[in-house]
Amino acid sequence: MSKKILIVEDEKPIADILSFNLKREGYDVLVSYDGQDAVNKAFGENPDLILLDVMLPKKDGFQVLKEIRQKLNTPVLMVTAKEEEVDKVLGLELGADDYITKPFSMRELVARVKANLRRTELSSQQGSNEIIEIGDLVIDINKYEVRKRDKVIDLTQREYELLKFLATRAEQVFTREQLLEEVWGYEYYGDIRTVDVTIRRLREKVEDDSGDYKYILTKRGVGYYFRRD
Repeated sequence: MSKKILIVEDEKPIADILSFNLKREGYDVLVSYDGQDAVNKAFGENPDLILLDVMLPKKDGFQVLKEIRQKLNTPVLMVTAKEEEVDKVLGLELGADDYITKPFSMRELVARVKANLRRTELSSQQGSNEIIEIGDLVIDINKYEVRKRDKVIDLTQREYELLKFLATRAEQVFTREQLLEEVWGYEYYGDIRTVDVTIRRLREKVEDDSGDYKYILTKRGVGYYFRRD
């Protein structure tokens, strides 16, 4: 069954080009030209991935992302013409899985779409009864759920995948480039700031003290690791 992609782009020529190329790759494509319609289509059609532009009429991409994340963990790839780092970071902090900046090549965009869909599919296929318990954290891989002191933590799909990856390889240090390749599914097209922002979001949700991390630690000059004890 073909994967369904929702393109949210107010410039029709760009939306048409994206739609044409993604259909050529075998995807089913939906298009929204404003933020409100994007929210309606996301909830009504439940797409497998959303390409979300930032500058939109009615509701901007950040507001759309906020609303989508209240109900859906669908992978979201932010598409923006803005170069400012603050806009990219804001999208990631609101729950975007990745971003791509205009102008971009269709080859790059298709590669990112495939990578995000592939990671989602692999996650759904990895059925397991494994439960990881470290400190106050419980990662129930079968239920796709993380609990802290018996309270469920609300994580995006990417946050969950990153936490599971590090926890199942506790004490092993990974560079940002390695995490991009293993968790996001690509190496060349990634931006290592994506990893830093997602780590920060995870820490805000699983750590008790922002000044004294218990679970996700930094190996200075190298990368990140999950502490076993």
